Amino acid sequence: MTILGMAGGAPLLIIALLLLIPLIALVDILGSEFTGSNKLIWVVVVILIPILGGILYFAIGRSQKIF
Repeated sequence: MTILGMAGGAPLLIIALLLLIPLIALVDILGSEFTGSNKLIWVVVVILIPILGGILYFAIGRSQKIF
């Protein structure tokens, strides 16, 4: 069976993961406290460049959270 013209479910899994990264990042950002306007900046970054913004948030943004 082909999915979207491609054999197997791997492409569908990759697409789902690429959509989940920004969504999980946004949920984490909105549920956390940040200093200053860092929360707004991270939300804008993740919305404007979703995949790269989500990866950047998980790489460097999580260390900016107030616990």
